[in-house]
Amino acid sequence: MVPTHIFLTRGVGVHREKLASFEEALRSAGVAYCNLVTVSSILPPNCKIIPRKRGESLLNPGEITYCVMARSETNERNRLISASIGVAIPQGRHKTYGYLSEHHAYGETDEEAGEYTEDLAAQMLATTLGIDFDPDVAWNERKQVFKMGGKIVRT
Repeated sequence: MVPTHIFLTRGVGVHREKLASFEEALRSAGVAYCNLVTVSSILPPNCKIIPRKRGESLLNPGEITYCVMARSETNERNRLISASIGVAIPQGRHKTYGYLSEHHAYGETDEEAGEYTEDLAAQMLATTLGIDFDPDVAWNERKQVFKMGGKIVRT
């Protein structure tokens, strides 16, 4: 079973009980009616990213639905938490797989978490393509190198 399409979604839930909060987040993400099974982080060759609404329309209540999930939870008041998925899509995606990376953090904004997960996905993909990846170089600089080299199309 190899996916031919995926969609990205996000949700937030707030409740005094963690389970109820998670349920609210799943509802907010539009996938509460599915039985979610988490998988690791490979974006298969030829797998298209489709809009959320289209993806939701393809799901059925009770269906086993595979996902890469980033999840963060706390019961501390005013605690800053974030969870993010990063995507790295290779050039020639019909032959080569890409990566989805998940990150769960405390004390990071959504922007910081998003940049980190993009960086992580790009790093995982770069190392499989034989590209030197220096994590100390700013992501925007590396992004330009990757794109100019024709190895990574999009993050």
